[in-house]
Amino acid sequence: MATPKLSAVSTVRPDDKQRAASSSAAAVSVAPLIRVQDDTAIEEYEQYLRLPELARLWKDRCCPEWADEGLVKPALQALEITFRFVSVALSDPRGYASRRELARRLEALAAREVELVATLCEGERCAPLAELSASEGVLPRERSASEVWQLPGSATAVVCQVSEASLLPRLAAWDKSETVAAKIKYAIESQMQGCVFTLGLGEPNLAGKPVLEYDRVVKPHELHALKAKATPEAKTGYRNRENEAVCTIHQILESWLCAASQLITRLNERIEARNWEAAASDCWILERVWKLLADVEDLHLLMDPDDFLRLKSQLAIRAAPGSDASFCFRSRALLHVANATRDIKKRVPWVLGVEVDPNGGPRVQEAAMKLFHSRRRGEGEEAGKLELLQAFQAVEAAVRRFFFAYRQLVAAVMGTAESSTNRALFLPEEEMDPLAQMFLEPPYFPSLDAAKTFLADYWVRRMAGDSASSRRS
Repeated sequence: MATPKLSAVSTVRPDDKQRAASSSAAAVSVAPLIRVQDDTAIEEYEQYLRLPELARLWKDRCCPEWADEGLVKPALQALEITFRFVSVALSDPRGYASRRELARRLEALAAREVELVATLCEGERCAPLAELSASEGVLPRERSASEVWQLPGSATAVVCQVSEASLLPRLAAWDKSETVAAKIKYAIESQMQGCVFTLGLGEPNLAGKPVLEYDRVVKPHELHALKAKATPEAKTGYRNRENEAVCTIHQILESWLCAASQLITRLNERIEARNWEAAASDCWILERVWKLLADVEDLHLLMDPDDFLRLKSQLAIRAAPGSDASFCFRSRALLHVANATRDIKKRVPWVLGVEVDPNGGPRVQEAAMKLFHSRRRGEGEEAGKLELLQAFQAVEAAVRRFFFAYRQLVAAVMGTAESSTNRALFLPEEEMDPLAQMFLEPPYFPSLDAAKTFLADYWVRRMAGDSASSRRS
């Protein structure tokens, strides 16, 4: 039976007037890049989080032959900073602190981070590893955290190395955090099943796999030296505990943004190489990173209102007078990753293998409809294309969800007076703040959106026609 012919399509939207990715440098984008001009506030934000020193740890290469080190390392460091946050949360002496719920959320956050780290490490064979059999069962004098045990079905003793600098083994030995640490360890054991190595943070490692040289890669001692500076107030000597929480939350956020930036670079390289399936895998990971960023921001909900608002006044978290720029836009990395994510739309014609009609014709839309409707989609040269296009739109949904959730978060944590939600809907676009523009702007992928709209209309009319024919017969 021949494939039914699709109905005619309408003209594409103006923001689809772009060249294929082979000439993407000249592509036109209707949605403007996010730019927030408040250099002083951005500089203060970076100094507060000690980002210049943190960035040096991200960029410091320990293994030149490990191509994805710049991608995996900041993700592992974000995980290690999460362990620090667990310690900070459970050692908080305030009687009104939300320790129990915060511990639950950090446990869940660490599990999601481990899942993403494991996904990034699948198939990775160039990372610096310590073989279990290399020691021949001899316990090194200088590695007190190592354990001697036997592999199942073997009489050979091996040494299982455990990180000496990471906080997770220490959390496992502390009565307040041993349950949380145990759950994180089992999450590592479970999620790293698809990798050729494990992290070496005290997880069971029942398969006896090689262990990542965690301390060499992550450098926990140097990482934890960048925690928030405890500076009591000059007049009262009061130490605001939320200072550590805010700094730690944003260090986790910035570390994942660094990983996301590297991931987008790899995604674009794979698209250029027409490796559609690998590119789709990266795109799905990017979607999960954006969801993780929203989970990290949600940790602000558990901060004490009085202590946080007191800290807010000290840090001048509110935007400068005359500016509607939200606090999140002080992060250069967030602006870069958000703009780079939206620029993925320029890749659609390249993936579909068509040139964009400079007159606004429906070439891209028609190519998308043919791919969506083809009986051989997912086969041969088309393998991975459909999944990649689906992932593009999934990432768009995750980005919009992040910024919409952030606006609601600002209202919940700081009060509705800090949020411009009520007036965003009544202002012209050029007068809106960047946060409002992020989720009120047109779709990033209008041709894909239109293709699905007309495909849905085709099937509605097709089913109605089939139903009418059956009634006549």
